[in-house]
Amino acid sequence: MPECIFCRIARGAQACTKVYEDDSVLAFMDFKPITKGHILIISKKHAELLTELDDNQAADMIVVAKKVGLALKKSKLNCHAINYILSDGAEAGQNIFHAHMHVIPRYRGDGFGLRMPERDEEEEDEKRLERTAIKIRKFMERRADS
Repeated sequence: MPECIFCRIARGAQACTKVYEDDSVLAFMDFKPITKGHILIISKKHAELLTELDDNQAADMIVVAKKVGLALKKSKLNCHAINYILSDGAEAGQNIFHAHMHVIPRYRGDGFGLRMPERDEEEEDEKRLERTAIKIRKFMERRADS
């Protein structure tokens, strides 16, 4: 299997415009930005999905996303808001299979948007929600301090 583009970027074999780098995370400008200032954050360790990263690596990505977001808001780009998007799997829209997060500055009238499907006006039945929650809770990892 050929090495993915984000792995090549992480090891310096592929050029990128870096915004931030430490031992575990790299943030760089998206080559095909959705809006001005669009930044990608990757784990330097290859994992296709967020769920394959260990907790520290996942946390490092979020901490860097926060730092990038604060820097964008302080910059002279005058962004009004930010979308933090992480797609985990093809059905979620992931097209490069290396865990990564998009930090997308938002501007009035920028044309970008997330569309939610039409939903029923009625709220979900509490019993049905509880049955779904039971199916999920049985697989939740317990925290050591709980």
